[in-house]
Amino acid sequence: MRIVLDTHKLVGLPLEPTGYAAQSKIHTRNFVGPSGVIYVGTKQGYPTAEEKKTGKVATYRGGYVITYDPATDKATNLGMPMPLGDRGLPGDAKEGEGVIDVTADESRGMIYVITCEHQHWMLYDTKHPDKGFRNLGPILRDQTNTLIDNRGRATAITKDYEVARYDPATDKVTIDPLLVEGKPFADVVGRKAVHRDWRIAADGTTAYLQLLNHLRMFKVDLSGDTGKPVTAASLGNRVEGKGPDSRGSIAIGPDGRVYSSVRVDNETKFGTGYLHHLVRYEPKANRMSDLGVYAIKNPDFFDFNGPQAKNPDGSLRPRHGFHTLPDGTLTPLHVIMATIVAHDGTIYATTIYPFTLLRIPAVP
Repeated sequence: MRIVLDTHKLVGLPLEPTGYAAQSKIHTRNFVGPSGVIYVGTKQGYPTAEEKKTGKVATYRGGYVITYDPATDKATNLGMPMPLGDRGLPGDAKEGEGVIDVTADESRGMIYVITCEHQHWMLYDTKHPDKGFRNLGPILRDQTNTLIDNRGRATAITKDYEVARYDPATDKVTIDPLLVEGKPFADVVGRKAVHRDWRIAADGTTAYLQLLNHLRMFKVDLSGDTGKPVTAASLGNRVEGKGPDSRGSIAIGPDGRVYSSVRVDNETKFGTGYLHHLVRYEPKANRMSDLGVYAIKNPDFFDFNGPQAKNPDGSLRPRHGFHTLPDGTLTPLHVIMATIVAHDGTIYATTIYPFTLLRIPAVP
């Protein structure tokens, strides 16, 4: 492995850690355009021990949108969407906005950015880079992402669980209700549901949506005209259980089947902790299937009992992200951070403590 993008080096910031003001996270997905270019964004770090002790926390001026082109091995800084001092921020803002999502419509030269912590929806026109980032107006839901439908409309979920659309053809933004069986989506899932996550199918009109702490999966019809309610259908619970947790894990396979990883409390009386299930929805059969609990075939991939490695500041590196069931099966404990399905149907997932890549052969 080699580093292909050093955020501080690229944007001209000090290379040494700078605590809270550091561009310490690429918290966006790696959005890969048809060209192969990878689009990402940065966000703030955490206060250092000294910052916490003294209360003098460095000022975070905002995150950056960055691209990396594997073909040329070149990284490019596109700038800050909403730096400290931007007119879109409240007058008493103490810091700039980080970046939580970057989605590119390369055919139209549009890059859509969602900021955090206040979820502004921003647009960068690659044909007019001199104009910088434009605020489209709607405030979006926490840690949401932008989809591009088959008409080229950018689509996102607002803070009130409505559907915001930007149409490049008309240069207009519209907001329409999102309904499930005639009821507002927010009422169906409840106000405590967080971190909505969705993907669009190959038809460019059907999106599949889930939430971090909610068991159901939804199918959303994005084919309609603006100005009319957008309809969603509940596909039922992915699994049954309590305490669901599902992060960035919804993925659509090459055959159109939809996969998701979801954690629930282990109430089987076979061990404790949590169990992570891989589930699949089959649109043609309208069927949700539990493909089973993640189990590690090669549990010796990491030495969980050896000397615990340390970080540069002397803190111990955590290694408590797996647990062992009564029959000796090693399985993830805390969270699956992402799931994706490759062209051959192979499923990949990541989990943490230690950060681990899991490979599941294609399931017939």
